[in-house]
Amino acid sequence: MLGKDPDPPVVRGRIKFWKQNGMGGIQSDDAPGDVYVGLAAIDMPGYRELVQGELVEFQYVEAAHDSWNYRATWVRPMRFKDAP
Repeated sequence: MLGKDPDPPVVRGRIKFWKQNGMGGIQSDDAPGDVYVGLAAIDMPGYRELVQGELVEFQYVEAAHDSWNYRATWVRPMRFKDAP
């Protein structure tokens, strides 16, 4: 999955950690490494927050961000899977 893919596939993973400042990491067997996630990528109603260990579906691209090699472009907690 390279950053050039206009519509990366949706994969699943778990939140590895989430910080109060609105950033965290996703761990997934479907990604070649841990994936950075920020508030802007989270698709959910109301207050956007993720919980360590929470199952999510997400899309990501290859992108250097600090020490990360991959960045989530869209993340939805599985608890909101059927939400519009």
